[in-house]
Amino acid sequence: MRGVKRVVVLLMTLVVALVVLAFVLENRQGVSLSFFGFITGEMPVSVFVVVALIIGMLIGPLLSMWMPKPRRKPTPAART
Repeated sequence: MRGVKRVVVLLMTLVVALVVLAFVLENRQGVSLSFFGFITGEMPVSVFVVVALIIGMLIGPLLSMWMPKPRRKPTPAART
């Protein structure tokens, strides 16, 4: 079963890598980003999107670790 899981993970990683590669190759038009007065140099659109994706992938798990987990109320015993 571990072998199947490894193959599935490898195939999914390969598919994601190919999709990212296709996205980068299709979005090579240069743009400049202005955010709160900070202006970047001209870079391809794909650079900004991939950087935003990576930042989101890093911030998401960090925020979920600090969020308080809801406490479950103990359920009363069923009456028969």
